[in-house]
Amino acid sequence: MATSSFFNCTSLLTPIKPIRATPSYCNSTTVCISQVAKKPTPMNLSSSHSFSGLSPLISNKTSLSVSQKPKSLTIVAAKGYKMKTHKASAKRFRVTGTGKIVRRRAGKQHLLRKKNAKRRTRLSKTVQVDRCDYNNVIGALPYLKVNRSN
Repeated sequence: MATSSFFNCTSLLTPIKPIRATPSYCNSTTVCISQVAKKPTPMNLSSSHSFSGLSPLISNKTSLSVSQKPKSLTIVAAKGYKMKTHKASAKRFRVTGTGKIVRRRAGKQHLLRKKNAKRRTRLSKTVQVDRCDYNNVIGALPYLKVNRSN
């Protein structure tokens, strides 16, 4: 039976010294004043914010040495959900210069032979959307520039 020289290596059997995450001047029985005296900085989560006080975030049981600590941490928070435009509604509604939502009238697609010219002309024109339907249209088209007071 052949033995590999890898398993005969004595360097694998040497004990590994544990790395301490606390600074060397803090004993395990005493409380480090530098870590207690630091006040946590308030974070503004509505924008990107960098801070360098990582000692409260790293526990004593981690295996990071003092030289391996990251110097700063950037926290990025999302501003909010970007709403999608309902594309079928975007093709059916438009906004006038004064901010009113207008639409086409129904009934001008087919069976035009039995409708007189006056009725066809009236159906060709656009009409303002009723106020009770504004919330539905604005919900489907969130980025529409609408004058909501009209």
